[in-house]
Amino acid sequence: MTSLPVAAVLPELLTALDSAPQVLLTAPTGAGKSTWLPLQFLTHKGIQGRIILLEPRRLAARNVAQRLAELLNEKTGETVGYRMRAQSCVGPQTRLEVVTEGVLTRMIQRDPELNGVGMVILDEFHERSVQADLALALLLDVQQGLRDDLKLLIMSATLDNDRLQQLLPDAPVVVSEGRAFPVERRYQPLAAQLRFDEAVAIATADLLRSESGSLLLFLPGVGEIQRVQEHLTSRVGSDVLLCPLYGALSLDDQRKAILPAPTGMRKVVLATNIAETSLTIEGIRLVVDSAQERVARFDPRTGLTRLITQRVSQASMTQRAGRAGRLEPGICLHLLPKDQAQRAAAQSEPEILQSDLSGVQMELLQWGCHDPAQLTWLDLPPAPHLLAAKRLLQMLNALEGDRLSATGQKMAALGNDPRLAAMLVSASNSSEAATAAKLAAMLEEPLRGGSSDLSVAFSRHHPGWQQRSQQLLKRLNVRATEPDSRLIAPLLAHAFADRIARRRGLDGRYQLANGMGAKLDADDALGRHEWLVAPLLLQGSASPDARILLALPLEIDALIQTCPALLQQSDTVEWDDAQGTLKALRRLRIGQLTVKVQPLAKPSEDELHQAMLNGIRDKGLSVLNWTPEAEQLRLRLHCAAKWLPEFAWPAVDEASLLASLESWLLPQMTGVHSLRGLKAVNVGLALRSLLDWSMLQRLDSELPAHYTVPTGSRIAIRYHDDNPPALAVRMQEMFGEAQTPTIAQGRVPLVLELLSPAQRPLQITRDLSAFWQGAYREVQKEMKGRYPKHVWPDDPANTAPTRRTKKYS
Repeated sequence: MTSLPVAAVLPELLTALDSAPQVLLTAPTGAGKSTWLPLQFLTHKGIQGRIILLEPRRLAARNVAQRLAELLNEKTGETVGYRMRAQSCVGPQTRLEVVTEGVLTRMIQRDPELNGVGMVILDEFHERSVQADLALALLLDVQQGLRDDLKLLIMSATLDNDRLQQLLPDAPVVVSEGRAFPVERRYQPLAAQLRFDEAVAIATADLLRSESGSLLLFLPGVGEIQRVQEHLTSRVGSDVLLCPLYGALSLDDQRKAILPAPTGMRKVVLATNIAETSLTIEGIRLVVDSAQERVARFDPRTGLTRLITQRVSQASMTQRAGRAGRLEPGICLHLLPKDQAQRAAAQSEPEILQSDLSGVQMELLQWGCHDPAQLTWLDLPPAPHLLAAKRLLQMLNALEGDRLSATGQKMAALGNDPRLAAMLVSASNSSEAATAAKLAAMLEEPLRGGSSDLSVAFSRHHPGWQQRSQQLLKRLNVRATEPDSRLIAPLLAHAFADRIARRRGLDGRYQLANGMGAKLDADDALGRHEWLVAPLLLQGSASPDARILLALPLEIDALIQTCPALLQQSDTVEWDDAQGTLKALRRLRIGQLTVKVQPLAKPSEDELHQAMLNGIRDKGLSVLNWTPEAEQLRLRLHCAAKWLPEFAWPAVDEASLLASLESWLLPQMTGVHSLRGLKAVNVGLALRSLLDWSMLQRLDSELPAHYTVPTGSRIAIRYHDDNPPALAVRMQEMFGEAQTPTIAQGRVPLVLELLSPAQRPLQITRDLSAFWQGAYREVQKEMKGRYPKHVWPDDPANTAPTRRTKKYS
């Protein structure tokens, strides 16, 4: 085994670990970094205590542990063990534990000092899963504040070393050159006239006919694996075994795909990107790379995840090609043109930038971190995703302010997805706990291709669900008992209240309590039910409606009786314009879904007023009687905020006034019991109540409703949202005024609309002095002929103003 490539850098690596808390190791596929190197650390004096080896995938974790144990001539559970969801194989003598990502996070949360652990190894870190990024952030925090003696080794075949070195500038970088056999990389675009599945099958069968050895075929997802397998069945010989390999398969079924083919047989392994790293699939000489992968994209606006198929990165293509050169020279056929391959992204986008972060948010709060920026990240979790996570945790009653509530602390201790954790901690007895545990196991590992009716799936017995249920009940410290299908609905309602759905058409369309649309397949029998709760949804790319993957029919009255807290009550007013009356209604809702509507026959004045305010908020301010005086007062306040911003004027935009109806409008509504009465409310007087005495005085002084012209007439100033304030006045009444009048401490000149004796517009000006000295001459000529009885002086700026004709002056 010392001939493994990574053995050549072992002395350098041990020296680096002795001198630095973090070390980066780059070693190609097949170098032995996962399946030999960790054992060498067990005998190194510089590493005291247990060693934790993180493997991102469950199948890889178990295989790596078994391989390491075989090298010691032991069984797993002795010196080398493993821990993963629903499975654990460790013993009192275990010194090297291979764990999956969620398990490592739980270990750090339960024992922040990681007592007894001398080293943590993060393998295949280039995959940049959410949990790996979180584990790195937590481990760096542990090293900085609690354990400066803890060693951290980050290793991968294709590390993004530039980013990691920026993050960890003092970490030594050790590079193993590897010992891969040469791989001929070919590029071939798929036939455009064929369906993807058929074209991939033809290209694969052609390569099998022309080359010897077993083949590994990379496909984006399970559906493609199943369809390509069907096409290949008739295109390959009887000496070829077709073996699917993907994460949702049982570990035993996955293991069948990686075992050597029987003597005289060849194998075609149809795999997702689960086969890119860590797994040694025996006998592979040929690789066909569809150059596609399926990734999850979380939408923080909707709280849903959609799956998209995209081209893989250049790093992934390199990883995939490397699988052909593990044992002998090989061939990798990439199913795309070479120039497109060269234009692909260098690295895959980290999951943390595109995933649901509700679990991460809960882990951070449990860690005592209220601001993610306090930790060291390769990529800071996006703020919109964290905000969506906070909204979900609030809905699950996991938060008190910015901290975990008592319920949230129980949820975090379980280590499950927050929704499933909320469901588990809501169980109040052993029967509820057993039902919640089975539901959680089902939702973590849903069966493919089964019924969308959750009650049908719940009635099935599945060994994996059984094992996981027992593990969860042990965590809850509850004795195992039989689950009860009658308890499913209220348990789901605790975790998925926003996904309660009501039918809104005969084509399988539903509305969710969160306001979004969802849809069943057209022929799904669940569509006959008016109410559902849909814990498994997938956002489609072609339709705004989410696809319902798994749902439970609901008896809504029975659910409300069991879970009355689901209902929110709102009293509203509906306007009956035809009869000129108000109808007070009480609506009982689950989120945005109306369950019942009840008339309020004799509401109290307080109830009626609150309902009226709700009605105004629904309809808008236009339902009130806005007299010209009230409109002008509102405009004056609006203008005051612009022209005299140094004073604290109340906000009078629509949103602000609607939000503060209780403070300014409600006091004027005493005795108002009808729509007619509401129309009689003096809105102007109500608005003035927003100002104290000194601010009222300032408003009336600096932005007056009227201006007194030289004749003594009080003429209304016309205020406007966007235009300057205007004063419409007969020209004779402005005689003797040499300068343009101003308001707002002289900052804003009035626009003068100078009128004829017949109140017809003669001139509009913002500079009265310039008008008197200029354009007035033309006006004077024309007006003398038209209105000879009126005064048209040569020097209007110094002439006494008048309201009357010459005859009576």
